[in-house]
Amino acid sequence: MKATLCGLVIGISLHASISARADAITDQPGYLRGDLIFPLDDKPTPSCHASTLVETADGVLMAAWFAGTAERNDDVGIWVSRFEGGAWTRPVEVANGVMSPQRRYPCWNPVLFRPNQGPLVLFFKVGPSPSEWWGERILSTDGGRTWQDQRRLPSQVVGPIKNKAVVLEDGTILCPSSSEHEGWRVHLEITSDLKTWNVVGPLNDPNELGAIQPTLLRYPDGRLQMLCRTPRKHGFIAQTWSQDKGQTWTKMTATSLPNPSAGIDGVTLKDGRQLLIYNHSRTSRIPLYAAISSNGSDWRRVLILEDQPPGEHSYPAVIQTSDGLVHVSYTYQRLGIKHVVLDPRLF
Repeated sequence: MKATLCGLVIGISLHASISARADAITDQPGYLRGDLIFPLDDKPTPSCHASTLVETADGVLMAAWFAGTAERNDDVGIWVSRFEGGAWTRPVEVANGVMSPQRRYPCWNPVLFRPNQGPLVLFFKVGPSPSEWWGERILSTDGGRTWQDQRRLPSQVVGPIKNKAVVLEDGTILCPSSSEHEGWRVHLEITSDLKTWNVVGPLNDPNELGAIQPTLLRYPDGRLQMLCRTPRKHGFIAQTWSQDKGQTWTKMTATSLPNPSAGIDGVTLKDGRQLLIYNHSRTSRIPLYAAISSNGSDWRRVLILEDQPPGEHSYPAVIQTSDGLVHVSYTYQRLGIKHVVLDPRLF
């Protein structure tokens, strides 16, 4: 009886501790709400990872991610959901790596993109591994309700590798990208029509500083900053800067922010500040923080999105929608995708 009572007390204490921590997360200034896109007890696939967000032309929030039995497995495809009527629609698979009845490759790292004109674009990668994958894209003319015309990108182009493309004032589209077949190398893919491309880079020497999966930030003076994931042996977020719309870049250097070899994402807010979502650790994909900066050098933590094990909370995507709110999605323990809404006016 004593052992049973002891176990009951421990269970109640643990539940109270978890509940208290959840309350502390949601009570932070600027944190409006956070929910899973689909319930973990009704998952469409056993595993999922690497989400992306976009606001469609009709003002609907949309998410995509790759999912299947596990990363690298051939059954991994690209899944999407739309936030309609205050709830996320049931996820559906819209793209896969089927080559023939006998051959299917896994898909990776989708990136949603809404150009100034034309259909919604969903970039993604197909192939057995990051060192062997290639870029593909599929289009939607109805705001992501249906998708068609899946095709491979030109041989020298893989599309935005993890994080969203940026459109400059003159309509130039900058796609932050990278490759892993000859070391971790970052480059930029530039286009104005999604048909003709100019590739700038590689922007780093992987023998000195390997980097992948860049995110782009913009500044009022026209400068661009690229922040990148690095291998765990480095343990920091790397950076490089451009003053000529991405044509040339400074030597890649370390920032003051840690990185456990995990994806990051940032967004330039309408008020000119920079918001970055990243794992604040050199070794672990938890905790997940939001930090803000005005100059790209001095970063201030404004929110903790996740800081409790088990598993990982990683690979964030972040956008600011037309109403001024910030939306973040990220991998939740490889089991689900979590969506968080923030109000940047409060931090």
